[in-house]
Amino acid sequence: MAINLKGKVVLITGASSGFGEDAARLFAAEGAAVVLAARRIERMQAQVERIHQAGGEAMATPVDVTNKADIQNMVKSVIENFGQVDILFNNAGFGRLGWLEDLDPARDIETQVAVNLTGLIEMTHSVLPHMLARKSGHIINMASVAGWLAAPTYSIYAATKFGVRGFTDCLRREVKPLGIHVSGIYPGPAKTEFGEHTGQSSRIPDFLHMTSEYVARRVVQVAQHPRRALILPWWFVPVIWLDRAFPAIADWVQIQLSKK
Repeated sequence: MAINLKGKVVLITGASSGFGEDAARLFAAEGAAVVLAARRIERMQAQVERIHQAGGEAMATPVDVTNKADIQNMVKSVIENFGQVDILFNNAGFGRLGWLEDLDPARDIETQVAVNLTGLIEMTHSVLPHMLARKSGHIINMASVAGWLAAPTYSIYAATKFGVRGFTDCLRREVKPLGIHVSGIYPGPAKTEFGEHTGQSSRIPDFLHMTSEYVARRVVQVAQHPRRALILPWWFVPVIWLDRAFPAIADWVQIQLSKK
């Protein structure tokens, strides 16, 4: 039986665009009260207004997930306004791709780790005690198929997403006996702002890219039917299996596709 999302409080990071923006709209359509959290407050306020016009409940709050105090103050504000967080959708993240020696240490390495991995952990650390106190909640972490497949030029991005996968699996085993669900979402290429900021064009044809709304809709489905992991699209599942079963062949293919 699907979990009824009506009245649930959903906190979404990275909610100013892409998966987060679409997920906010879809969760609100299911009757959830949605908290949009990101740095671009103007974009989120416009989304909140659209949700209100559609009869939903939402609020926007600015947050920089690389700032621990920012996270703590934001979570405190959400608890004061709504009393609880039923679902945390850790969606904030970005990618900067390129050969390792060409990456800028601050912009491309340190910031990527701070946003994609450390920020996700800190956000979870701040929200989790409130879920544990109620013995109820669901943490949904947005990772990537790059958390399973380590392709050339994805070194730092893949490192953060492998980290998210490890964190997600460990946390799930820690808190499942305490009434908390933890899920990992692992999407492949999708049409979002991600590609505009990576510094590299996708090697995968456009017709194989998912829409942002499709991925967001699957996130909502995971909230309704909790599961350990969801890999999107389905054909990445055998690709990941082949990578594990035949690593030498996988290395050769990746090298051929990514030669300098």
